[in-house]
Amino acid sequence: MSDTLPALRATLAELVAVDTTSSRSNAPLVALARGKLEAVGFQVEQVSYRDDAGVEKVNLIAVLGGALEEPAALALVGHTDCVPYDTAWTDALRLTERDGRLYGRGACDTKGFIACALHAVTHLPRPPRAPLMVLLTADEELGCEGAKQLVTLGKGRARHAIVGEPTRLVPVRAHKGYCLAEVEVLGQEGHSAYPDEGASAIFRAGRFLQKLETLARTRLREDQDESFEPPFTTVNVGRIGGGKASNIIPGACRFIVEWRPIPRQPQERVLELLESIRQELVRDEPGYEARIRLVRAEPAVDTRADAEVVRVLAKLSGNAPITVPFGTEAPQLTELGAQAVVFGPGDIRVAHQTGEYVPMEDLVRCEAYLSRAIAHFCGDGTSRVGE
Repeated sequence: MSDTLPALRATLAELVAVDTTSSRSNAPLVALARGKLEAVGFQVEQVSYRDDAGVEKVNLIAVLGGALEEPAALALVGHTDCVPYDTAWTDALRLTERDGRLYGRGACDTKGFIACALHAVTHLPRPPRAPLMVLLTADEELGCEGAKQLVTLGKGRARHAIVGEPTRLVPVRAHKGYCLAEVEVLGQEGHSAYPDEGASAIFRAGRFLQKLETLARTRLREDQDESFEPPFTTVNVGRIGGGKASNIIPGACRFIVEWRPIPRQPQERVLELLESIRQELVRDEPGYEARIRLVRAEPAVDTRADAEVVRVLAKLSGNAPITVPFGTEAPQLTELGAQAVVFGPGDIRVAHQTGEYVPMEDLVRCEAYLSRAIAHFCGDGTSRVGE
């Protein structure tokens, strides 16, 4: 298939063998990558922090052809953490091959991309003329916490960024945001045989949810971006709980509201609608009480279709740029000054499941595209794509 495949497969096997489930430290994988990068002359900086459980997490910033403090011409960005795997998947940490596919936890999301990036940057035909960066992050699966640390510190700046995610080698120029809020509706406990002497928090939550569903199907569909499917901000309530026993009037009910805002719509739009529902119910029902708490707010990203990094990846891959509804670290790279495109081997639909895999052909093609992109943005001007 390609002379690069054995090396790509070997590197991916090394990466998959390191358990980087988000609850664990990613430091061993960072050390592995650091050794490969320093061996070819990269300057390296590690940015460490402790997660809420006290576990050490590490972001790696590596630069070749410039100083760590200056913006890179191109950054290749991959998150090192993975979602948990079922213990019944005994080969989760051992790369296996079958029918042209390489199986293992993280093989698709996103260690396949990292393997391609490491091979591309450590096999350059000549030193880059402009700074080239490799950026490996922690805790993307837990809300892009590692990338947010870099934004806070102002580290990892680049003019162009390729953010590794399994996109089937189709450049993704834009995606929706991702937000969560917890709503707690309060009632008054009592004996279920005497309903008028209490107030059911679950019934009250039901009235709240009915109004939310109506607004989600009307007001939120007024703003549309036809480049997305669906073209409007979506709302979901995926978790709800309340009450203590079947014969007790429930005193509290909590549910989680998830919404994915389209670009250019304020993230606070749904939060404002939640507050308007609360105020309406309080006005109409004496004693009604509810509390709303924002839990997570990830911004959307909307890189122009004619941005250079989008055009280059579209030209190299032969695939027109698209938009997707799922989130990535592209917003954080955008905050750090980059025009960002999301791109990588594998299919997001097989990520996060037992039997996750990446096609070997995708790895070979991705490595070739990254090498060409490096030559375009960091080379000597003789390998400009499409010029």
